[in-house]
Amino acid sequence: MAPLDATMGPVLIGVILAGVMYGVSCSQMYYYFTRYPQDPWTVKLLVVAVWTTDSIHQALISHSIYWYLVTQYGNPVALTQLSKTIIVEVLFNAFTGLFVQSFFAARIWKLGGKRLVLVVPVLMLVAGEFAVATAYTIKALSLNTFFDLVHIKGLSISINAFAAAGDVSIAVILCTILHKSRTGFSRSNTLINKLMVFAVNTGLLTSICACLSLITILSLPNTFVYITFFFLVGRPTLNARKSLRDASSGELSVSLREMQPTATANISTYSHRPGDGITIRIDTTKESKHDGEDSQYGGSDKRAVEEV
Repeated sequence: MAPLDATMGPVLIGVILAGVMYGVSCSQMYYYFTRYPQDPWTVKLLVVAVWTTDSIHQALISHSIYWYLVTQYGNPVALTQLSKTIIVEVLFNAFTGLFVQSFFAARIWKLGGKRLVLVVPVLMLVAGEFAVATAYTIKALSLNTFFDLVHIKGLSISINAFAAAGDVSIAVILCTILHKSRTGFSRSNTLINKLMVFAVNTGLLTSICACLSLITILSLPNTFVYITFFFLVGRPTLNARKSLRDASSGELSVSLREMQPTATANISTYSHRPGDGITIRIDTTKESKHDGEDSQYGGSDKRAVEEV
């Protein structure tokens, strides 16, 4: 490959792909605010914060490629220099990851019964990624050329490693919690299966991009191919967040008449554990009618079958 094909080419491709994903993020935010206006203000603030850092990140990388290919057109020496915006974007990428991963850590805390053993490892990975990204940004701002980045290559590798490990850990823990929440009822199991898919898909893109960025920076150290994938690491999935929030605070009411025959056995063996996340509840209706009476008496009995 020619020098530009291995350097500015991957950067340009990364900016274009990131722009496409930014458009998706904007449409997701619009969808969120039009569909869920009753959400708590804290959740709305989180969505705005994620979109804001995502927007700043997109502006920074767009400025970077414009500076290299337009402002410094015809100046080959400039292609070796570090643009300040291509360095600062690392920090805002880290902010986006911090907001999104912290939210899912809170979901793990709630769904997992507030067990520190589940949350602390995730928080350590999230904090580690943000700390390393901050250190990388501070050190890189004092450097002048891309050749100088070899001195902080370890920090760059660590950022991608922490990002991939954090997303994978969140997906694995959430799927494990949800899998253990199966009740034997087909409708509740269907809901849990969907939530497991959401948990995996939420961090799937960022995990793949972080792994590819890590692989390419090690296998192709003299190119900027890794930057293509790094630009996509912080792209969030806002609507999957909504589905998991519903699961952590909502209730699923299942009617007995809609149950499959195989799902009605051993109902008494389920225990009630108040204060946890997903509640599976059976609503039963009792009706009685006596000879000679026109009135019909009915009552409802709602029993919590399992709360997970």
